[in-house]
Amino acid sequence: MLKKQSIRSKHKIFLNDLPASKDEIIYLSTFWTEREENLFRKLLKQGGTVKIQGNKFKVVVQEKMLKLNEM
Repeated sequence: MLKKQSIRSKHKIFLNDLPASKDEIIYLSTFWTEREENLFRKLLKQGGTVKIQGNKFKVVVQEKMLKLNEM
């Protein structure tokens, strides 16, 4: 099962093309196998799309914005 700390604020998660909350994802993760959970954790790191138990998950990872100093 995933924990709240697993899902960071930099992640935007969509469940069946609709925005999903942390609580929804954590609830669904209670029914996942270890393999499915590991797949989702990898998705959190990289971003992308995966289908787990008939649900389509899309994760968009927002990169940190670096401010360049002017020369």
